[in-house]
Amino acid sequence: MSITVKFFAGIRETLGRSEDILDFKGISCVADVWKTVTPAPLPPNTVVAVNQEYAALDQAVHDGDEVAFFPPVTGG
Repeated sequence: MSITVKFFAGIRETLGRSEDILDFKGISCVADVWKTVTPAPLPPNTVVAVNQEYAALDQAVHDGDEVAFFPPVTGG
């Protein structure tokens, strides 16, 4: 039982990896996923997706889900 976690752009660079596979045990929501992958606070305005759909930090996650973290889009 596992959850795939993907990191993009600046978050990927900060963490030094693009993906983690987590044991599902003890994880109930997106916020738990973040706390499991790093002790650092979630960067402000981070966009989260569960199974390629936008999600909130309190959204439940389930065995087999994919959770992705995207930094805010910037540029001009």
